[in-house]
Amino acid sequence: MALVEATTERIVAAEPERVFAALSDYAGTRGRVLPGQYSEYEVREGGEGAGTVVHWKLQATSKRIRECLFDVTEPESGKLVETDRNSTMVTTWTVTPAGEGRSKVVNATAWQGATGVGGFFERTFAPKGLNAIHDELLAKFAAEVEQ
Repeated sequence: MALVEATTERIVAAEPERVFAALSDYAGTRGRVLPGQYSEYEVREGGEGAGTVVHWKLQATSKRIRECLFDVTEPESGKLVETDRNSTMVTTWTVTPAGEGRSKVVNATAWQGATGVGGFFERTFAPKGLNAIHDELLAKFAAEVEQ
């Protein structure tokens, strides 16, 4: 298996504390800003930051729907890690200052991909598709936080 990685980032016109609080708000903000590729969103435990367990389906392509059940941890200030119980997928959200009243949000997702020809296509095309989904998610998230 080969590691597949997708990373997106965005500058948000809001203080890092506000951005991180909204990002950690699985019971409110997160559910409101998910793009159409996400369905069946449900907070199963917690709802704010570390200790949250959240479920959704992610339609990565027209044929590929991934059922996700994430455990959320906060290993350090400004960082959320979502670890999928159903796969090797791990998504890390990092919020850092980016100048006065601005924050940099980085979303990095990695998983163990297939091998062989299927793995080649997954490593080649899956990150581009996931980056497009995450770009849309970050745009909707920024619009929500910048209000």
